Amino acid sequence: MANTTFNGPVRSQNGFQSISINSTTGAVTVNATFGAATSVTDLAATNVTATNVTATNLVFTDQNHPTTAAINATATATAAQVITGYITSTSAAATTITLPTGTDLGTALGATRGTTLDLYVDNTAGASTVTIAVATNGILSAAAAAGSGAGAGLLTVSSGVTGIGCFRIMFASATAYVFSRIA
Repeated sequence: MANTTFNGPVRSQNGFQSISINSTTGAVTVNATFGAATSVTDLAATNVTATNVTATNLVFTDQNHPTTAAINATATATAAQVITGYITSTSAAATTITLPTGTDLGTALGATRGTTLDLYVDNTAGASTVTIAVATNGILSAAAAAGSGAGAGLLTVSSGVTGIGCFRIMFASATAYVFSRIA
């Protein structure tokens, strides 16, 4: 099928592009491409509000973390640190990072049942292990609760070249989450 420009809603089985046309030059600009590998290419934070963005079933596979949080000693992470999606640690000593309460994190995210957040913990520049713990209304996944030594149950992030862990925080309600390792 040829490229066609519509003025109205469009349905497609093979994805589509949202475009704008310069009224002076007629130049076409692709603003976003939606399909199996959805990417948003021109989205300014000033244009995003809770009233015009719906995140239901939207999965971003290209994780970009322009803001990260550093936690280099045992501490409770703030909701703002966790929401960055990327925490670094460069500590020479063993470090435990306790996640915020379900209420604090849920409020900061505007979470509802089904809200998810992926959290990367980067300990590649650290010299000791980082352990992740949950606070009130943070519930460990079944594998984590069983103390599995690998995979979804591993709540520690080693130091050095293999020292990156990816965790998923899944909200069961606005104030309670399940925490599990996914990579």
